[in-house]
Order: sequence, then C-alpha cells, then structure tokens
Amino acid sequence: MRRSLAIFLTVTGVIIIFLIHSVYTLLTLLVEDGSADAIHSAEIPAPNSPLIDNMAQYIPKIIHQTYINESVPEIWREAQRSCIDLHEDYEYKMWTDAKSRELIATEYPWFLNTFDNYSQPIQRADAIRYFVLAHFGGIYIDLDDGCNRRLDPLLSYPAWVRRTAPTGISNDAMGSIPQHPFFLTVTDSLRDYDKNWRLPYITVMYSTGPLFLSVIWKKYMSSGSNIGDGAGGGRVRILMMDEYNRYPWSFFSHHQGSSWHGKDARLIFWMGSHWVMLTVMGFLLAGVVGFGLWWVWGRMLLLGQRRTKRRDGGLWERAMGWGWRGGKGGYELTERREV
Repeated sequence: MRRSLAIFLTVTGVIIIFLIHSVYTLLTLLVEDGSADAIHSAEIPAPNSPLIDNMAQYIPKIIHQTYINESVPEIWREAQRSCIDLHEDYEYKMWTDAKSRELIATEYPWFLNTFDNYSQPIQRADAIRYFVLAHFGGIYIDLDDGCNRRLDPLLSYPAWVRRTAPTGISNDAMGSIPQHPFFLTVTDSLRDYDKNWRLPYITVMYSTGPLFLSVIWKKYMSSGSNIGDGAGGGRVRILMMDEYNRYPWSFFSHHQGSSWHGKDARLIFWMGSHWVMLTVMGFLLAGVVGFGLWWVWGRMLLLGQRRTKRRDGGLWERAMGWGWRGGKGGYELTERREV
C-alpha cells in the first residue's frame, strides 16, 4: 500500500509540476508591477516646462495609428484630432488595412502568410503596430486614446509601454526607437503564438494582444535583455497609470473603445470580477478530482491484488494435484503427481 501511495503521489506531482511550468510566466505576471522600470512623475517635466528642451530625444517624432481605412468614425475623431493638433511638428501615419499589408508584404514577407490568415481583424491591427515601431520607430496610439499634453518627454526613453490593470502591460500606447531589441523580439514571437484558443477574446489577447505582449515582456526581462538606457540600451520603461491618464497632467485621455469585444469578452470580464470565488471553486474541484483519482487508483490496485491471489492459488492447487469439482464436495484429489 505504501508503494502504491508513493507511485500515485509521484505521478500527481509530475502532472502538477508540468502544469505549473506551462503557465509559470502567466503566474509571475500576477506579482510583476513594473515598478523597477517605471517612468516616475519626478522624471517628467510639467507641460510646457523649459526643462523639456534639455531632455535627450531618442524616439523619432512619428505618431502611428491604425484603422480599416482613412474614414475614422466620429466617436474617435476628437481623440485623433487632439493628438494631431498638439503635435504639428510630428509626422502622422495612419495605417489602413491596405497600407499595413503592403508594409508586411514588402518588408516582412516571412510574416505575410500569418498576417493574412489571422481569424480576427484586430489581430492584424495588433501585429502591425509592433512592426511599425520596430521598423520606423515613433509612438503608437490607439484611436480611443486622446492626447492631454505633448508627448515630447516620452521621446527620451528608447522604448516604453504602459502598465495596465490588473497585471501586465497594454499595447494601446507604446513608443520605441527603430530596431529596438524588445520590439524585434515581439515581432519575431508572433508566429509562435499564433494559436486558436476557441474563444475569440482569449485567442486575440494571447496571440497578438496585451496578454501576448505581457508574456513576451516578462520573458524578455527574464532573459537579461532588459538593461541599458540610452540609444544602445535594451531597457523598456513603464508608463504607470497616474502618468498615463488619471490626472490633468497625464499624457493621455481615454475615450470609448474596445469595439472588437464580443460576448465571450463579457464572460471573461465577469470571471475577472469574481476571481476569488472562482479560485476557491477551482481548489475545491481540484480536491474532488484528486480524491476521485485516488479512489480509482485504489480500486485498480485492489482488483489487481485479487486477480494475483486467484492466479497464484490456482497454480498451487494444480501443482499439488488438487482441483475444484464443484458441488458440496468442494476440493478433492483429482490427480496425484509424484514429486
């Protein structure tokens, strides 16, 4: 019995270790707050401060945005216009579906098949933003993000992304110099993460969206590449929520967005708001499954032991010349063998 228990615990332990290893990066994201690479408020001069002119500029003055075509819906025009009007000296690039595909086909033909075969249009919109930052550099801004102030201070960080809740980073506002190693890593990882997870929301989030970007960011830090400031460095700085859009002096203002979310997204959001209850239920379910497996294991061992005893008993009886005749007589000598 002790041996069977040891085997059961070993097998269970191996399965648990495999599962933890499979989601280890996701688990570490739960405790990663990005504070070690945060862009602190004290580093950022106030709007229109003369100190801004003394800051180094690494990122080129380019604003990138994406949409199906040039006809941006009315709901986002105010946000779009706020960024354009505040940055008249910046180059503005609107990446339509046609322009996006043309760039991929011309500069990154190895990715064109993946790009064309994405099941959701938002996946192409996600992917192109990584490629344009890696290729041209500049600042990418979602259409539902308006500009509260000029973005000049953010040009001083060779690469930056923003913190999001409850964990990880988002891909709605990002900046980079051309060929920054982080965004090269991101673009190079897209094909490996091109998997269909059945639910559209999960598929988008983990193949091209913020969850994908967060996982690559975490792996990038673990690889030791997240070091070195300046044009030749690999560090990725984090724009925290206060600096992002919480205050009048923050860089961005958020407008209505997330137009690609479907019914499955509402389920995911519900799960996120009830994660404590679902976690408890998960542990209870795991306990029930574990007990059930132990019970089945025990029954299989008991059945095996009974069969072994019957087989061994029959061999002994035949060896001694005794057999079962049935009826009330029970066992009787059926054949005498000389030994």
